[in-house]
This record gives sequence, structure tokens and C-alpha cells, in this order.
Amino acid sequence: MPETFYQSDTVFTVTQLTNAIKDIVEGSFPEIILEGEISNYRPSSSGHVYFVIKDSGAQIAAVMWKSTAARLNFIPRDGNLVRVKGKLSVYPARGNYQIVISAMDLAGSGNILLMLEERKKKLNAEGLFDESRKKPLPAFPDTIGVVTSQTGAALRDILQITRRRSKYVNVILFPAIVQGETAAPSIVRQIQIANDFKMCDLLIVGRGGGSLEDLLPFSEESVVRAVADSKIPVISAVGHEIDWALCDFAADRRAPTPSAAAEIAVPVLDDVLYYFEQKENEFETEIKNRIKNLRLMIQEFSPENLELKFRYIEQPLLQRFDGAKEDLISNMEERIKDARQKLERQMLILENANPSSLFQRGYSMVRDATTGKIISAFDQVSQGSKIEIIPAKGKILATVDSASNS
Repeated sequence: MPETFYQSDTVFTVTQLTNAIKDIVEGSFPEIILEGEISNYRPSSSGHVYFVIKDSGAQIAAVMWKSTAARLNFIPRDGNLVRVKGKLSVYPARGNYQIVISAMDLAGSGNILLMLEERKKKLNAEGLFDESRKKPLPAFPDTIGVVTSQTGAALRDILQITRRRSKYVNVILFPAIVQGETAAPSIVRQIQIANDFKMCDLLIVGRGGGSLEDLLPFSEESVVRAVADSKIPVISAVGHEIDWALCDFAADRRAPTPSAAAEIAVPVLDDVLYYFEQKENEFETEIKNRIKNLRLMIQEFSPENLELKFRYIEQPLLQRFDGAKEDLISNMEERIKDARQKLERQMLILENANPSSLFQRGYSMVRDATTGKIISAFDQVSQGSKIEIIPAKGKILATVDSASNS
């Protein structure tokens, strides 16, 4: 800086000093090309875009007017590595400097997005994002757990919407740190507490919007695994609609905002009551119509006609019963006859095989008088052997004079 720029005893107003700095900065850098990573990308309703360009050591505010943003050939996202052309500018009202961008192109994938993409592929390969793992949400939860910051806007939005939709749903806060290095362990611990003690029917895990770096805890591997392993159904509600985190893919349901998560989780009480009232009216109308039809049917029949109709129904049944009874009796008689004949044949066989019957016809049994063994051949005795001859009655003792084969 030239020594003649100001005297040591010069007294500046803030405006004078800022304007002097503005002249130096804008005069020294008429147009530059800058490369860095997009962070905290915030499109405004007017069409202008505000964000930060950063690297590992520093950051600078950036603004892109609506006309420039309309010419982009890609949709910027936090984490994109970009190369921009623009002019440095000092914004006196805030006393900060920024780059006003006139052109911007992608310079490659940002480090954060590359890391998240690799982690997403790894967890997806393990099956943590499979649809088959996802649990249905309870239709009418009694208690909803919310894992988020106790001072954040997300909690206020969830409580406000829950109270508006149903006064009967309880909300339990599981306070967690949602930004910074200690956020991931805090979120995991609260999810585990809710599951270990079965404290709610449904969990909402999330926070309000922020830069890609702010939302990184909800993409930590430990948080994604805790969400996937939760026995309690989980709605992931991280950031605004354009934001995302890896726990969105592991959750049973993803909500674009915490407010939307509350709307998904809590049915409107009036809608539920109206639904049941409609069903009650439909059921009552149906019952009345059926009763009316039955009465009309009954009125068409006198007692005599009812008896006649009953006879028309009864007579064929009785005929079928009589026919079946006669067939059964006939079948049983045939079976008994066959069984009796078989029994008689068997009795005859047994009778013919009875030794007593053989003896009555003149046959006798011969035994050795000493050993009692049956003698069935001549060579079983010798001359002088004592034998017993047993006819139908009594027995005869004899002595063998001789025995031969003829």
C-alpha cells in the first residue's frame, strides 16, 4: 500500500474506510478465475443465488445474479467442485468481501460428494438399503420419538404439526447433537436408547436445513447402520427437500422436511373420525337394507306356503336319505352273508383238521411208551419195544413183535 494513502493521524468513518478497501480490492482484481467447492448453496425466491466457495484452508462468499444462474448447464449442489469467473466486490453494508460470478462450470466431483458416493455404494452392497428390510409405519402411533436437537427448529415444527393433527399422540424427545464431530455418536446413542427401552412406536430422525457439511453426521456409517438396525420404524427427515443424507436410504421412509415427517407419522384426528363415521354410516345403511329385504321376503309367505316350501325342500332330502339307508342295509346284508360263508368254510377246514375227528373215523396215534414220542415210521421201534396206541377213547399198551417197511 502506498505510504501516501493516508496519514497516521487520519480519522476515518467506517464508511470511508470500507469504501477505501472496496476501491483497493475491486481495483486490484478486476476479474479472476477461482476454483473451489460449493457449500451452503442457497437459491433465493428472486432467482439470485448465494453460496460459499471453499477449500481446505479458507472460504469466500459468492453471489450469482439471476441472469447468470439461468445460463448454467448443470444444477449446482453442495460439494460440487467448480471453476468460476468473476469480480471481487466489497459489500459495505456488511463489511465483507465476495466474488460476483459471471460464469461457472463443474471442475470435477467435490471431495465430500465423492466420499459419500463411495460410502453409499459400500452400504448398498451390504443390503442396508434393500426394500425388503423396510418396515411398515404404524397407522395410528400412540407415541412418536424424535431424535434431533432440543433447540432446533425441526423439533418446534414437529411438535406444532403433531398438536394440530392429533391431541392424542405423545411425543418423546431424544435430544441429540446434530452437527459437528460428536453428532454421530450422539444420534446413534439416542436411537439405541429408544430401541432398548421400546419407548415409542415410531422414530423421526433428522434436523433442519444446512450446508452439506452440516448434514454430514446423518451420513456417517454408524448412524446409517443404527437407522437400518432399528426395530422401531424410522422416518428420516434431514434438511430441506433438496437436501439428502445416507440415512434417508436406510430409513423405512424418507420425508423431505421434519414438518413433512410429522405429517406422515400423525394422521389428522378429524380425518380419522370422519373416516370411521363414514364407515359406520355405510355399515348401518347396509344392515337396514338387508333387514328391509328380509322383511319383504317373509311377507311373501303365509305359514301354509312356508310349510309347503319346506316340504319341497324336505321331500328330496328324505328320499335321498331313504335310498341311502336301503343301500346301506343291502350292502351290510351282503357283507354279513359273505362273512358267514367264509366263516363256515374255515370252520369246516378246522373241523377236518381236528385230531378227534380223525380218531372217530378209526385213526389212532402211536407213541413210545417210555419216551412218549410220536411214532410215525417203522424204524422208530424194534422188537420188544413198548408202545401206546391211542384211539378215540382210552389207550392200548402193546409190545412190538416185529417192524418192517412192508
